[in-house]
Amino acid sequence: QVQLVESGGGLVQPGGSLRLSCAASGTVFGVNVMSWYRQPPGKQRELVATITKGGSTDYLDSVKSRFTISRDNDKKTVYLHMNSLTPEDTAVYYCNAEIQYTILPFRTNWYWGQGTQVTVSS
Repeated sequence: QVQLVESGGGLVQPGGSLRLSCAASGTVFGVNVMSWYRQPPGKQRELVATITKGGSTDYLDSVKSRFTISRDNDKKTVYLHMNSLTPEDTAVYYCNAEIQYTILPFRTNWYWGQGTQVTVSS
């Protein structure tokens, strides 16, 4: 069984910062692409940031220069550092990852975390 467990959400004032974490656990033999998505109230889920196993990153235009995605491969954990937060960043944030769950044969699957609420409000 594979799980992605997120933490770090909460209430923050505009202009503030938060760091989200997402750790993979269970029968994990490798973690490939890791991403953060978010779903604002009443809107569709959108891709916020992605990081490959080698460290290449990509971002949603509206968060570039404010958010930074990083990962610790030894800890099977991905982070999202969020700075200069605005009310438009309010959403449930989800972790997503491609995980190798068997050795032989080599098989991967995509998994989601349970989501963590981020609220930006004064």
